[in-house]
Amino acid sequence: MKIKIELYGASKDFSSENSIELDLKNNSHIKDLRNELIKFIDKKHNGNTNFCQIVKSSAFCSEDNNIVHDDYLISKEQKIAIIPPIAGG
Repeated sequence: MKIKIELYGASKDFSSENSIELDLKNNSHIKDLRNELIKFIDKKHNGNTNFCQIVKSSAFCSEDNNIVHDDYLISKEQKIAIIPPIAGG
C-alpha cells in the first residue's frame, strides 16, 4: 500500500517535494514506516546519519491529526506526517 509522508521541519531536507511516497506491506506499523524511511535515506542520501537520527527521534501524526506511536497499525493507504523534534529535543 502507498503511504504519503508529509514532511515538516528538518525532515523537509529529505526531498525537494513536501512529501515522500513509500510502499508498505498491508497492515504495517509506524515502526515499519520508520524502517522504510531509513532505507529511503540510505538510498537517496547515502545513509546520511543526521537524517537517520531525525527519523529515529521524530513523532508521527496520523491523517486524523493524532500523534501515533510505533505500534500504531497502518491498515489503509493514507497520509502520515513526520514531526521532527524542535531545537534538538
